[in-house]
Amino acid sequence: MDKDKYKLSNTLGRSDVLAQAICEEIFAEGGRISFARFMQKALYTPHLGYYTSTKEKLGKAGDFLTAPHISPLFARTIARQFKMILQDIPQGDILEIGAGDGLFAKEILEELDRLDIYLAHYFILEISPDLRERQKRYLKQHCPHLLPRVKWLDQLPQEKINGIIFANEVLDAMPVHIFRVDKNKKITERFVTVENNHFVSVYESPSPELAEVLAHRLKENIFPELYESEISLTIPIFIKSIINILESGVILLFDYGYGCQEYYHPDRSMGTLMCYYQQQKIADPYLQVGLQDITAHVDFTNVIETAVDSGCELAGFTTQAAFLVSCGLLELAQQNKYKLSLIDQVNQMQAVKKLILPNEMGEAIKVMGLTKNFSKPLLGFSMHSREKDL
Repeated sequence: MDKDKYKLSNTLGRSDVLAQAICEEIFAEGGRISFARFMQKALYTPHLGYYTSTKEKLGKAGDFLTAPHISPLFARTIARQFKMILQDIPQGDILEIGAGDGLFAKEILEELDRLDIYLAHYFILEISPDLRERQKRYLKQHCPHLLPRVKWLDQLPQEKINGIIFANEVLDAMPVHIFRVDKNKKITERFVTVENNHFVSVYESPSPELAEVLAHRLKENIFPELYESEISLTIPIFIKSIINILESGVILLFDYGYGCQEYYHPDRSMGTLMCYYQQQKIADPYLQVGLQDITAHVDFTNVIETAVDSGCELAGFTTQAAFLVSCGLLELAQQNKYKLSLIDQVNQMQAVKKLILPNEMGEAIKVMGLTKNFSKPLLGFSMHSREKDL
């Protein structure tokens, strides 16, 4: 987008300018674009997309809460797992992908420092200039003595790293293609077009790249009539790229999702696509373009198949609740309890419940561990395995 159009954001609003840019691309492409392309533009257009603008996104003042916002115990618990890994990888690095406001990074850095774990570098891959500046301000304010270890990246490092790659709620923000099975069992793809100055969906024959993936990924699924769901062509590319830059160590992925059979269960006939605006769920992705988050759950079977083909091994697959409890969340909460006022003790108890209860984050968020040239068992997967679900 040229600078003159960007200046219009002061009068029309960022959402209007972004919608205009997407419309122009639709017209340039012959009247339609894939939903994946629409999602990419809505979330990541420089300066205007949801994740690249200065809009407040995270925390109580934003549109959604992630686990680091719930309690610092989330990061402190994961630090126990990091400690075990880094003890086997001297002078290891951590690469956090998408660090949000910097809350997780701050807690991890401080906890590893308390645990006397040497960390060569803490890399943060952050594509949003706004979030990158927020992270820098936050870390400078709260742990300035640890700031020299932190290095920000806008793309994956060129040199291979040894250590840990961590991503919390990153995969669910990657663009997805949407397919539909109609009453005649015909599979079509959702495209986005413009009618009467509004974005609308049209369903046509899948693009060749999507048709090939659908035939391979979903060949064993028997879908009912009027079934709609998503499939990501971006996640396999991303997984291959992070495996490629890891020389030895562990990849930990926390995200909403399922194994393939549960993801594409006949009863899940409307897919998992959802939008979030000011802590509210919104079903229509065409509203407030660039102002609301758009997400879809992760097919973790797709992740592990890609990882194995790329030279990784599965270290474990479980729920967030099982992972955190295995790493000592409840013990840490008990130890921390005596440092708190009665009101803060109640708040901590509520936060722990939100992290681990089945009707909160505990069951909805899954954790996958991948290893490369690293054979030590991971503490977080010692309690309960969900590998049979993949």
